[in-house]
Amino acid sequence: MQNIQFEIKDVELTYLDKDIFSIERLAVHFMDRIGIVGPNGAGKTSLLRLLAGEIEPTKGKIHRHASFAYLKQMEFPGEEQADPKVLGKLQVPNIEEGISGGEQTKIKIAQLLAAYNEALLIDEPTTHLDQQGIRYLRRELENYYGTLMLISHDRKLLDQLVTTIWEIRDGEIHVYSGNYTEYEEQKALEEYQQQEAHEQYLKEKARLEAAAQDKMQKAAKMTKGAKANARKKEGTDRRLASKPKDVSQKAMQKSAKAMEKRMDQLEKVDAIQHERPIQFHRSKALELHHSFPVMGNQLTLKAGEKLLLEEVRFQFPLGKKIAITGANGSGKSTLLKAVYERQEGLEISPKVAFGFFDQLAYQEKSDETILDSLKKTTDYEEGFLRSILHAMYFKGNSIYKKLCHLSGGEAIRLQLCRLFLGSYHILLLDEPTNFLDIQTTKALEAFFKGYPGTIIFVSHDAAFIENTADHVYEIKNKNITEK
Repeated sequence: MQNIQFEIKDVELTYLDKDIFSIERLAVHFMDRIGIVGPNGAGKTSLLRLLAGEIEPTKGKIHRHASFAYLKQMEFPGEEQADPKVLGKLQVPNIEEGISGGEQTKIKIAQLLAAYNEALLIDEPTTHLDQQGIRYLRRELENYYGTLMLISHDRKLLDQLVTTIWEIRDGEIHVYSGNYTEYEEQKALEEYQQQEAHEQYLKEKARLEAAAQDKMQKAAKMTKGAKANARKKEGTDRRLASKPKDVSQKAMQKSAKAMEKRMDQLEKVDAIQHERPIQFHRSKALELHHSFPVMGNQLTLKAGEKLLLEEVRFQFPLGKKIAITGANGSGKSTLLKAVYERQEGLEISPKVAFGFFDQLAYQEKSDETILDSLKKTTDYEEGFLRSILHAMYFKGNSIYKKLCHLSGGEAIRLQLCRLFLGSYHILLLDEPTNFLDIQTTKALEAFFKGYPGTIIFVSHDAAFIENTADHVYEIKNKNITEK
């Protein structure tokens, strides 16, 4: 028992009369490395906040037996002292000069690691963090002597750091041994077994239905035959003549009813629902005939007085998915904006219509519904629009939700839907996976694969880049080169 650091017992959590999750008992032991996964809104952050004592359960108790530090998502760094050595390794500039989102995350990491605690509770530490920062965080957490509980949409980081997955699903915590890839393999096996059980259920149900129908048909024939024979045998005691057949007929009927009862008692197993591949219109993308619709020709870029790119040359091919990588502050977002604004030093096909994803431009105050707003921006049929919204986890009546009531995550998902359904040749996406859960990130991967146009995107998500990019360019030392 002395190894238990957190114990969750008979806990229920509700929010505005909505049941978030219930837990009969879960224990966290010293040196456990647990990744917490589940869709947005499932309660991942709420679970960490419960463990940290920031909120109280509706019912039950959380027992804490360890010192811990808690890194929160989407919170500006506090006043705590950060280790200057860590700040140096993370290349954080003078804080008084103003810092980016990625640099804020780095400061929070430095504060987290400034003093030793027996447990670390970490919520989405890689948001806005560049690959250099992610590598540093991974090394520090790999060598950390203590308990780790981690929420992350970075699948590679989960693979490298955790040995247990807690999945929040349908209001319950499901525990899987292994890292994220091993969890996915176990989930795939569960789905395979469920599909096998579903097919066996259908097969057995069909067999019982056929057998019951056969028995009833035989019983009906016996009744018909008995009546015919009774009419032929005049002068014979009909009651005695038909008795054996009556007994046999009743047995058949009884057997049929028994089979029907067995059918009713069969445990129903639902089929696995697989999403259909998404394919968007090709016509608009095919209007461009230039093999390289975006080219850099002696392009120089600055952010204020800071030189980001110096007389660089590059060419982005038509119809490909192009990832731009590099350290925080290297110029990735600035390059996307330069392309969108067709700045000097860029050669861009005059026909190009750009669609631009800006994470900060999602505040909408309209009373329009999600579905109606999407209808106005595209010529796709409503059925396809519904399938797109469903793929991006706008399910059931949520498509009738008003824009003014959308959460930040919902607004981002809607903005992505609009871009992929719009009349654009080239999409420019700046960190589209930030704030998306893993399920929605996978849905976005499917959008990439089904989209015929060119996509130029910035991302620090290694798994996302690996799964979607045809070409990867890196900005480093004021230059851009293909990796």
